[in-house]
Amino acid sequence: MDSYGEKLQQELSYTRFDQMAERYPHNTAIIFLGQHFSYGQFKELSERFGAALKEMGVKKGDRVMLYISNSPQWLIAFLGIQRIGAVLVPVSPIYTSFEIEYMLNDSGAETIVCLDTNFCYVKEIFDKTPLKRAIVTNLADLLPLWKRFLGTLFDKIPKGKVERESWVHSFCSLLKHAPLDASQEVDPWKDLSYILYTGGTTGMPKGVPGNHIGMTSYVNDVTEDVAGEHLLEGRDVYIAVNPLFHIMALGLCMAIGLNKGNTVVLMPVPLVDAILESIEKYRVRWFLGVPALYRMILENNRLDRYDLSSLRYCYCGGDVLPVEVYKRWKERFNIPIYQVYGSTEAGHVTYSRIGGEPKPGSIGIPLKSRVCMVVDPETLQPVPQGEVGELLVTSPYTIKEYWNKPEETKSSYVTINGKVFYRMGDFVRQDSDGEFVYVERSADIIKHKAYRVSASEVEAVLQDHPTVIGACVVGVPDPKVGERIKAIVVLKEDARGVSGAELIRWCRDRLASYKVPSYIEFRDMLPKSKVGKLLRREIRDEERRKMKKE
Repeated sequence: MDSYGEKLQQELSYTRFDQMAERYPHNTAIIFLGQHFSYGQFKELSERFGAALKEMGVKKGDRVMLYISNSPQWLIAFLGIQRIGAVLVPVSPIYTSFEIEYMLNDSGAETIVCLDTNFCYVKEIFDKTPLKRAIVTNLADLLPLWKRFLGTLFDKIPKGKVERESWVHSFCSLLKHAPLDASQEVDPWKDLSYILYTGGTTGMPKGVPGNHIGMTSYVNDVTEDVAGEHLLEGRDVYIAVNPLFHIMALGLCMAIGLNKGNTVVLMPVPLVDAILESIEKYRVRWFLGVPALYRMILENNRLDRYDLSSLRYCYCGGDVLPVEVYKRWKERFNIPIYQVYGSTEAGHVTYSRIGGEPKPGSIGIPLKSRVCMVVDPETLQPVPQGEVGELLVTSPYTIKEYWNKPEETKSSYVTINGKVFYRMGDFVRQDSDGEFVYVERSADIIKHKAYRVSASEVEAVLQDHPTVIGACVVGVPDPKVGERIKAIVVLKEDARGVSGAELIRWCRDRLASYKVPSYIEFRDMLPKSKVGKLLRREIRDEERRKMKKE
């Protein structure tokens, strides 16, 4: 083990949070809907939640699915799960029962933490999965009684019906009755911290397992090498807008916020005016957004009403920021937007460095714990500097396989000179300063509102429809959302009266809203290679040529 690995072993993300709680017990850790939670309070709540899980029978290595929106409960559960050596399985709160059923069965999770508004989905699939228990909460559960009363009175707090069953438990009740702590020692190299799900190339999502030291490696890199002296320990403010089930959002929340004794302003949903008001009120200095959010802020006709002068360090993740959005932001606020780039499999990979002017299209420089190569996608041989190739990434600290998916592992990971690299599927070039410049992505991945949507997953759902015999899904460029999802569909010869609207409804019942196609086009056949492989890139290029003509 190298000296950096030894250092990381001593500073795991949740133990670093504990150090901050000891150092700054009265500092505000989280602000949520105006309510402040101190570090000391938050530490105790996470200890109680971990102990409650242990009392219920959750053991080290057991998977716990987190199916809730950004909230204090999300972070309390995350820290509590880590404390007892259990494995976090975070999923989007807008997933359907169809999606979570698959992920529960694939991960083997026996425990789920869900919102009361999602409880109906959990109940629907409970008997079809390994689930033994559900822990249910409402977004406002940890707010004072008067805030909950007013929220209910003015119908501002969504509320779902929860039926009393032996397997249903209240999040708040567990916190009240649990012993103070039941922490478990973990092996940071061997023990899993999380399983995150990402789009597959063969239809269904893939589980990406991450160990404790792998997560700590990129969180520590961001804290020390990217933020460095610009980050004011115990005195800074970060606003968490992006959903925490996303690896980029959780990593920044820990690196800039909870691992440095700073305040995290936690937004339950990304409403532009609420974000701007919070930046002004709490004097936020650090911000992570996606390109669509930056554009929405700039186009907000009430922007002049807000004082955003506290903002200093703005990062963009999820997709490459359009040059015109960058220029408008720089002109409006006189500060740059820095780029962050990574993936579920590789973690955080590259960052723009603070101080310099980010170059157009640049995704930054690799973090200390990441090794990058640009190769010919066919031969896997390195290309000369400045030439375009596929980006490969490795790190000595990460797990290099998918959960229960040997074939997917084989197609996505390659061994070069004794090291296992992940194929990012993105095409880049490296300039003379060592920065990577983004060129294009694989045709298999669509970037919609900064979500990575697997084209094959949407195709698989469409092909489950009884009248569909073939489907090809591509991204159509759109300046507001990155790409819109378009499906080209071939129906059976005897299909009658099947409309695009019906197929969109079919998808909506089985996929999260951001994966649902915006357009359906019917054709007699799809382009395929001599061996029968769908030529998705050919259709994508055809769609782009159509746009240019228009």
